[in-house]
Amino acid sequence: MTTHAKTPEGWYPDPEGHPQQLRWWDGSQWTQQTHPAQQVPRQSQPDPAKVQRQVQQQAGITPSAQGGGTLFTEPILVVNQKTKLVELTNEYSVMDQAGNTLGSVVQIGQSVLKKIARFVYSLDQYMTHKLEIRDAYGQPQMMLTRPRKFMKSRVIVERADGQPVGEIVQQNVIGKINFAMMADGRQVGAIKAENWRAWNFAIVDHADNEVARITKTWEGLAKTMFTTADNYVLQIHYQLPEPLLSLVVATALTVDTALKQDARGFG
Repeated sequence: MTTHAKTPEGWYPDPEGHPQQLRWWDGSQWTQQTHPAQQVPRQSQPDPAKVQRQVQQQAGITPSAQGGGTLFTEPILVVNQKTKLVELTNEYSVMDQAGNTLGSVVQIGQSVLKKIARFVYSLDQYMTHKLEIRDAYGQPQMMLTRPRKFMKSRVIVERADGQPVGEIVQQNVIGKINFAMMADGRQVGAIKAENWRAWNFAIVDHADNEVARITKTWEGLAKTMFTTADNYVLQIHYQLPEPLLSLVVATALTVDTALKQDARGFG
C-alpha cells in the first residue's frame, strides 16, 4: 500500500499479509501489531502458593509431573468457584497443580428473571443450566447442559461445535450418590460418592477400575458459612481414552451444578 506523510495515524489492512491482518501507522512508519479487538487476553493468574497448598495439603495429593498445559492433558485440575455472597451465576476457574490457569467454566443463557428466581427462591433444581467450558484464552471447548430436574440430575456433554460427547446420569437419590457416564448408549464409566454428603468421588471406568478422583477442599469456616464457593481437585491417574477423558473432565467441572444447586437460595 502506498503511503505518504499525510496518512493519518491508525490501523490499515496489510496488503502483504492475511486479509484480516492489520498494520499500525504511527505517522512516520508502519509496525506490525495485534489489533485490540483481535487480542485474547489470558485470565489473571491465581496465587500459585495457594493452589499448591490446596493440592498438596488440603487434597492430600502428591505433586506429579506436569502435563501438556491444557484442560485435557494435565493429570491434576484445580477447580475453584468464584466467591460470591449470593450466587446468581456459576463461575469457576480451572488451574493446574502449579497454579497456572488452564481455563474457566461460565454459566450462560441466564435471563434477568431467572437470576431473580435464584436469589429469592430455591428453584435451581427446576431450571435448566448451561455451562460453557473455555480454555485459558477464552475459547469454548465443551458445553454442559443440565436440564431441569425433580430428583435426579442429568448432564448433557457436547463439543464446542455441538457434537455429542455423552451424558452424566444420576443413578440414585438415597445414600451415596452415584452417576453413570454414558456415550453412544453404553456406560463407559461411573462416578461414586464416597460419603453420603457427596464431597469426594471415585471415578471408575467400565470395568470398575478407578481412573480418577475428585476431592472437595476445605476453604475455611467463614467462607463455607457465608459464601457459596466450592473448590475441588481432580486427579487423573493416567491418560484416558476418549470419550472417557472428556466425560471425566466434564464431571469435575459440573459436580457442583449436578448435585447441590437445589440447596442454594433463601427459600
